[in-house]
Amino acid sequence: MKSSTQDKVKGTAKTIVGKVKETTGNVLGNPRLQIAGKAEQREGLAQKKIGQLKKSQGN
Repeated sequence: MKSSTQDKVKGTAKTIVGKVKETTGNVLGNPRLQIAGKAEQREGLAQKKIGQLKKSQGN
């Protein structure tokens, strides 16, 4: 699998895990889990963008 595709897949996975954490934090009333989930979602989005940039560069 190409590096760009790996970054996109990992980014998508992190985004999903982050959304689950955020939702769980909301349901449980746990602000730390909500924040951790939002942060993980941002990491995932950033990693997906890196994959897109790599793809546009031909990697």
